[in-house]
Amino acid sequence: MKRRTDVAENSVPAQGPKVWERVPKRNPNFTGRKDLLTALRKSINTVTAVVAQPQALQGLGGVGKTQLAIEYAWQYRAHYDLVWWISADQPMLVPSVLAGMASALGLPPATSTGVEQATQAVLRTLESGSPYRSWLVIFDNAEEPEYIKDFIPRGPGHVLITSRNSHWSDHEPTIQVDVFRREESTAFLRRRLKDAISEVEADRLADKLGDLPLALEQAAALLARTLMSVEEYLGLLEEQTSRLLSLEKAPTYPQSMTAAWQLSVSQLQDRIPEAVEVLRCCAFFGPEPIPRDVFRRGNRVVGPRLASILSDPIVLTNALSHLERLALVKVEPSTRTLQVHRLNQALLRNETPDKDRAEFRHEVHLLLSGTAPSDPDDTSTWARFEELAAHLEPSEVMDCGEPSVRKFALDLVRYLYVRGSYQQAQVLLTEYITKWTQTSGAGHKDVLVARVHQGLVNLALTQYAKADELMSEAVDAMIESLGPEHSETLWARNGYAGALRGRGEFARAQEIDADLAEIYARLHGENDNLALQARNNLATDFTLTSKYDQAQKLLQQIYLYRSGVEGAGRRLLLSTWTNLSRAVRLSGQFEVATDMSEEAYTYGVAQLGDDHPNTILAAKDYAISLRRSGRLAEALELMRDTHTRLNRLFGDGHAETMAAALGLSNALRASGDYEEALEMAQRAFQHYPDVFGTEHPFTHAATINLALLKRLSGDPATAAEMDEAALAGLSERVGRDHDYAVSCAINLQNDLAALGRHDEARALGEDNYRRIQTFFTPDHYLSLLCAANLCLDLEATGAEEEARELRAVTTQRFEQVMGREHPDALALLAGQRLNCDFDPPPI
Repeated sequence: MKRRTDVAENSVPAQGPKVWERVPKRNPNFTGRKDLLTALRKSINTVTAVVAQPQALQGLGGVGKTQLAIEYAWQYRAHYDLVWWISADQPMLVPSVLAGMASALGLPPATSTGVEQATQAVLRTLESGSPYRSWLVIFDNAEEPEYIKDFIPRGPGHVLITSRNSHWSDHEPTIQVDVFRREESTAFLRRRLKDAISEVEADRLADKLGDLPLALEQAAALLARTLMSVEEYLGLLEEQTSRLLSLEKAPTYPQSMTAAWQLSVSQLQDRIPEAVEVLRCCAFFGPEPIPRDVFRRGNRVVGPRLASILSDPIVLTNALSHLERLALVKVEPSTRTLQVHRLNQALLRNETPDKDRAEFRHEVHLLLSGTAPSDPDDTSTWARFEELAAHLEPSEVMDCGEPSVRKFALDLVRYLYVRGSYQQAQVLLTEYITKWTQTSGAGHKDVLVARVHQGLVNLALTQYAKADELMSEAVDAMIESLGPEHSETLWARNGYAGALRGRGEFARAQEIDADLAEIYARLHGENDNLALQARNNLATDFTLTSKYDQAQKLLQQIYLYRSGVEGAGRRLLLSTWTNLSRAVRLSGQFEVATDMSEEAYTYGVAQLGDDHPNTILAAKDYAISLRRSGRLAEALELMRDTHTRLNRLFGDGHAETMAAALGLSNALRASGDYEEALEMAQRAFQHYPDVFGTEHPFTHAATINLALLKRLSGDPATAAEMDEAALAGLSERVGRDHDYAVSCAINLQNDLAALGRHDEARALGEDNYRRIQTFFTPDHYLSLLCAANLCLDLEATGAEEEARELRAVTTQRFEQVMGREHPDALALLAGQRLNCDFDPPPI
């Protein structure tokens, strides 16, 4: 490789790319490797079809793979518009680092959309070549191909991977990185030590250290710091090597690496033992950068080994300074992090006695938990959680039984959950529950809390049966062991109510949420966030049980409070706003609901981004209101876009995607496209038995849409059979007077009329009309639709006078409630039958 003052072959005059993120500082002592850089540049430009081949740099630890990747990025930076460095030691964190690229690509940030969606959007954008065709993404220390292969972008740019795993050659073109050639070793030592070492001495030293770059760097750092002669160093190196080999330490690592490292540590131990103590502690973190604030904020909770060091900032600063000068720790001032090479960490851990090893691990657990933010739901803390998450598994946090450490572990899971990384949270929770059950018992509070977290993840993934089973058991155990009003018990009951809604037990969920709303208000006050959220959940129950006026009243109170309080939370405010507009729509006020839902949606776009899940759900409700108000073209366009976004975010078999598919089907049907409407409805309906179960109210109600399309397509007999079965199921699950049941009966009445069974249609219509007038209001849209159809059945059965009177009243109400130009009002005047459909609300 060329010196920094040279111009690399195939490079261009230095200038920075538009986006340059996370790339480590250039090594001023980088030496040699010209042939590897040339081969890498040539290989990385290889294109098969339209896809650039990722290039893997493979070699043993300490050989300089990362330094080569850094130098490549710096030398060829002018060839790229975007360069992004990803530390891939922890596969769990790769998606969030990729997602961090979103803003640089002009995409909504992960804080708005969730990590998983942001990650996929970043990959698609890179592969599209817009806004940047020339990009370089570097995955450093990617050990397992299986873990990151799905995150490698293919497209016009370049991907560089460093790894010790030789199996990468099975996946990507690979360049083997070996130790320095001897001339590179001597050049490096003479540059590093200048006149303090001769050519002959450099050759002898390189020979003893096996030309391993990391060992050479550590030797040069020690010689420069201590002014030790090369002869003295070589003598000590020989002594240390023999001693280490006799003790059989670190047999899997290069002898030169082991000896050079041990010599540096030995020299430091004699002069500044505190630095060695800090170094040993760092060995039990992960290989990712360690936030400097871990040592500052953790000084109040750390154990006895580090207490005296961390309580004295001068001692700590001096220790870290010497560790950096001896190349035992890499300090990055711009990110306020420090990092120990993975080989050094392994060597330190190997030579630490078992008893001390356990103590150091516990020190790290205390440091991590002591510096962790208190609220993972606060998006401003996510960057700190991400830094700490890199050390969760390597430090074996989940093996610790300290309450504060377990809380930290659970908060990390909550962080993954709120950012949308459900699968990663699920994996960690499974490990927590398994280990904590073994060590603390299945009934321990931490195990129960982990089970509730797991249930919440199941809810987010719409795995309602699993969530119900987990949460019901956890709630019962918590009530028994913690008491009914313990904070964890109340939180668990809140989640359990959500699981009951997912299972279709709307009335039971309402009972629990009503109780929780009263308890939270009593314990914390009416306007406490927990009390407000409990009432919001209760309003959701009211919506699902057709108590729209009660839902509207509650949501109006919550909305007025949240919209008038600083810091109430944009996401929560949007959720309340959308819920309120839905309650208004379901109560029959279509125009008002359209205006409210439009305001809510535009607020979500402005404050959270158009790809945030809450914004997408607001768009769905806005589209439904547009359709109900008769603005079909706008409704169809928005619902189609909403369905696309939800499908991309959650997949075809997620409850919200299914709801949007039914909404799109309804908009298509209202626009006269029965064929695509039926296709969309069938596509959604195939998932309902798996997601909700065959007897769930939503499954029965979704049948209404399918049956309607069957009749409109010319098959009223099949439609009648489907509606009769759905009405029976709905009557049993939610009651005959429920919105879904009376809607189904309205359509069944039309099925019977289409089959010429007018007496049966009239009888069903009269019974249904009485129910609607009692349970809803005479002006409710269900009442108007039922009355309009009943007019036709009265006429068909000879009750013409009665039909004229009812039509006159109904026509007047239609004009007052919906306006003369509403499609349903026009259909009434034209003597056409009016139909109902189902739009699933969020659970």
